[in-house]
Amino acid sequence: MTNSSNAISSASTSTPASVTVLGLGNMGRALAGAFLAAGHPTTVWNRSAGRADELVARGAVLAASAEEAVRASALTVVCVVDYDVAEAVLAPVVEAGAFAGGRVLVNLTSDTPERSRSAAKWAAEHGIAYLDGSVMVPTTVVGGPEALIFYSGDREAYERYEGTLRALGAKATFLDEDAGLAAVYDLAMLDFFYTAMSGLVHAYALAGADGVGAGRLAPYLDTISSILPPISAVMAGHIDAGAHPGDLGNLAMEVAGIDHILHMARARGLDVTVLEAVRRIAGRSVEKGFGGDDWSRTIDEVRG
Repeated sequence: MTNSSNAISSASTSTPASVTVLGLGNMGRALAGAFLAAGHPTTVWNRSAGRADELVARGAVLAASAEEAVRASALTVVCVVDYDVAEAVLAPVVEAGAFAGGRVLVNLTSDTPERSRSAAKWAAEHGIAYLDGSVMVPTTVVGGPEALIFYSGDREAYERYEGTLRALGAKATFLDEDAGLAAVYDLAMLDFFYTAMSGLVHAYALAGADGVGAGRLAPYLDTISSILPPISAVMAGHIDAGAHPGDLGNLAMEVAGIDHILHMARARGLDVTVLEAVRRIAGRSVEKGFGGDDWSRTIDEVRG
């Protein structure tokens, strides 16, 4: 096991920083594996046994307790099922003084911005340098050049360990000292993802109702997905400016298109709950006289 003084000083030398990972679910194992692959001495711990075998075979050290694991490294990354579990794991470790001496805690457990800010406050009360983070990619991408991970919180802690954290993903991004901001980005992006996934499933169901298999439709869907990046950039500009010119497409036309889809879907007995909600929001904007505006205008209805 790395002794405490060497663990903490290693971040300022060319020696790879020692790292501890608490929580060895699918994501926790991926994180620990990425640190190992990058050459960082890695200590791991999990509440239940048997999760660390493959990591130990690759060179990780399995600690007997969470406290022992934290004391082994200057940098501790926790990734568990939720913040309640994170607090249950960390509270006795903190009370035992294991985070003393300038150690840094990075919490990659997903939750709300409120929970992230509360955790940061708790960490500050105990003198712990704290970063909150959100992993925006699946486990198979962790450690690679396309892996995006957001961080927010203690800027000095991030700058000290930026090189180490980039072992988890080349697109490591520090957002702000507001510890809740990583969770804001996380949930906003997942909001987009899940509603998009629902639309994709509905499209497959709609085509399938007339005998067109999902595999036959799929090759053509990149026509839609490829236009989303420029559309998102334009729409962001409209929303931030508070102006919604509909010169490239307007709500009245798009609502008519939704009505065609609803007519077909209802005739085939499909669930149209999500699409009806989209139609209601857009329809309210049209009813208020904004039929000539861009789809971005509907943000006013979403905001209530």
